[in-house]
Amino acid sequence: MRETGNAKTPVATDNAVFEDLFRLQAEAMQALAAPFLPTAHAKAPDPGDFQHWAMSGAKLQKMWLDFMAEQTAVAEPAWLRMVDGGRWKQMFDEWAGTMPITQAETQARLWDESLQLWNRVIELYAPQGAVPAKAPADVAPDALPRRDRRFADPRWREQPWFALLHQTYLLLAERLEDMAQEISGLEPERHGQVRFMTRLITEALSPANFPMTNPLVIERTLATRGENLVKGVEHLLADLRRGQLSHTDGEAFEVGRNIATTAGKVVHETPLFQLIHYTPTTDQVAAVPLLIFPPWINRFYILDLNPKKSFVSWALDQGLSVFMVSWKSADASMADVTMDDYVRAQIEAIDVVRQKLAVPTVHTIGYCVAGTTLAATLAVLARRGEADKVASATFFTAQVDFSEAGELCHFVDDAQLRWLESLETDGYLDGRYLAATFNLLRGPDLIWNYVINNYLLGEDYPAFDLLYWNGDTTNLPARWHRAYLSELYRDNQLVVPDALSADGTPIDLHRITTPCYIQAGREDHIAPANSVWKLTRHLAGPWKFVLAGSGHIAGVVNPPAAGKYQYWTNPGEPASLEAFVAGAQETKGSWWPDWRAWLADLDGDTVPAKGARVPGRNAIEDAPGRYVRMR
Repeated sequence: MRETGNAKTPVATDNAVFEDLFRLQAEAMQALAAPFLPTAHAKAPDPGDFQHWAMSGAKLQKMWLDFMAEQTAVAEPAWLRMVDGGRWKQMFDEWAGTMPITQAETQARLWDESLQLWNRVIELYAPQGAVPAKAPADVAPDALPRRDRRFADPRWREQPWFALLHQTYLLLAERLEDMAQEISGLEPERHGQVRFMTRLITEALSPANFPMTNPLVIERTLATRGENLVKGVEHLLADLRRGQLSHTDGEAFEVGRNIATTAGKVVHETPLFQLIHYTPTTDQVAAVPLLIFPPWINRFYILDLNPKKSFVSWALDQGLSVFMVSWKSADASMADVTMDDYVRAQIEAIDVVRQKLAVPTVHTIGYCVAGTTLAATLAVLARRGEADKVASATFFTAQVDFSEAGELCHFVDDAQLRWLESLETDGYLDGRYLAATFNLLRGPDLIWNYVINNYLLGEDYPAFDLLYWNGDTTNLPARWHRAYLSELYRDNQLVVPDALSADGTPIDLHRITTPCYIQAGREDHIAPANSVWKLTRHLAGPWKFVLAGSGHIAGVVNPPAAGKYQYWTNPGEPASLEAFVAGAQETKGSWWPDWRAWLADLDGDTVPAKGARVPGRNAIEDAPGRYVRMR
């Protein structure tokens, strides 16, 4: 009831209207699905179920209205800044203006190819003269012209409609990518952007991503009477509130409780980093300690997820004294931080370890961007005559030559840099934006897979420590981030002798004589193997290159006990990655033991694991420390 003038007139409430609309939608979905879904897979709702459908509709309406009411109190929601519809529209318009899709000749060719495809698919289900038509179950997966793992479920081929739908999509996506590849007259950078944008668009338009064109979603919705959509919208709104796509159950893990649990102490702290000294697990340890620099783009515990996956734990068991840097997530106090500060921090950490253990030198590891900076640090030390402070340097998927740095280069033109600058807050960039960028590089796996499973099917999130780490973002100093993208990714100045400097010292990578172990991932989409390989072209000292199976994370975090993947080595002197692969020897399993043997060959001396080798005296706090918990 609501009042009209002076009288109370019974009218339908907004909720009732919404329930009626939802009921009509349910009837429409039932009618649409009936010809396509076999009764073995789904039972259409009877009229008595419509009350349940109406309740689902009411839940959806209430959740949405509550969310919109919340958002009116937020000045600028994080999700709205991330979506930035105007920016994406501009990018789409630029893409559409470049592609020949609007040309009559192109459209005619696509129409002809589509007709041929439809005839071929229809013939599979109803061969000429066949009575009755072939049963859908008799159509083998490899009988269809095109295959894609997104449509591997049998439901995509059990009915002609869904088979035609996804086969047509795959044809059009294939032709759009061909068009993008064949465009002429563009600068290489612009051509790469067009290809990248084409892939993003075709991935987003997959029929698997929409409820009315995905047979699995239709079946689930009919079976649950809309409850999957209610649960899916709960997931969606929760992600909008936090401004980030969820990949795992965020309540399943807690840093220091069941993740990042290797025993140790924080023994040094600055405004930029904490230094963790881990407790030895062997009676004797290597005389030369190991200092690990993780990327500050992510939390350090990718190398200490749990005892079975932990590189730190494994290294301790191999008799190494292990130290780890834990970088602080950027805030307003770090607005002026630059690469100089990270180079100084690495040098400081090296000196602190040397002083605490009374040793002249340390082994080092730099992962990803921390490896990039480690190369600069080695060059600075070499220029200063202090190269002997570092006994060896290991690079995990690290780039110094960005001439072939992969798809991240599509985010470094002037327009993209201006857009990223607009996202900065108080001198830092929210790590969620960078996480979204990395997700775009693997859209089907890191975006659309979760849209389907968690938003449309309403499934629960898995409890997966690696995905928890992936979503545990860190903020970046804005000034450093802009310089990193422009000076390294765009202008590739790090490999130009003395073009850049750090802490007042010019950087020339050719001065590095420190023994180096360089690991790359064969399927790495963030630091492509060929780009990592280029580090070997800029070193004056001995090096060993190892190509690991898998990508940027699994190629590194691959404990020997898991027995997964493989790695390749080549004892010769190949001049290119292609030559390396051509003459490489494959070894099954993890490359970690190969690295440990390489380290032992440099220095096999050991000392008792006691005294300063055991953290405790004058420690600041227990590992994993405060900085890793800061958001």
